[in-house]
Amino acid sequence: MEGILYKWTNYMTGWQPRWFVLENGVISYYDSEDDVGKGSKGSIKMSVCDIKVHPTDPTRLELIIPGEQHFYVRAVNAAERQRWLVALGSSKAGTLESHKHKGPDCLKTKMSELRLYCDLLVQQVQTIQSQHTTETEAPPTSEASLLSATCATFIRTLEECMTLANQSLTPELRPPERLE
Repeated sequence: MEGILYKWTNYMTGWQPRWFVLENGVISYYDSEDDVGKGSKGSIKMSVCDIKVHPTDPTRLELIIPGEQHFYVRAVNAAERQRWLVALGSSKAGTLESHKHKGPDCLKTKMSELRLYCDLLVQQVQTIQSQHTTETEAPPTSEASLLSATCATFIRTLEECMTLANQSLTPELRPPERLE
């Protein structure tokens, strides 16, 4: 996958458009599409990267090399962020499958992946709920109420599983905490 994402550069220049390329388990970025042949400005191996969604901005995500570096990026809209999240998550999962990781590192990675999708699910349900309440005064449909209840139960159960799994990991293997 490739395309424009806005990367946070610094407080002087803020968000700058960059051309990102996700290929063979590595995401690289360039000043523009024309600069791809000149070499990247930076890159991250997905196998060592944590992916986080921003808790309030539906266009932002973070690519984190634990203990080293954060890339803050923004898509043009929530749908485009979703496309990137799916591609990044699939790439990360693919690199892990190809290396056949076992044990605590695999658990840590899968927990990080669960955290990403849990946060994304929460945001999407909240978006649907807020759209419904602003568009109509009618009570939610039974399907919407059922979806909301199912998601709430799923998320609560997932949180409990992650807490239990975290307790079994040594501190250095625990994934980073959730952004609030």
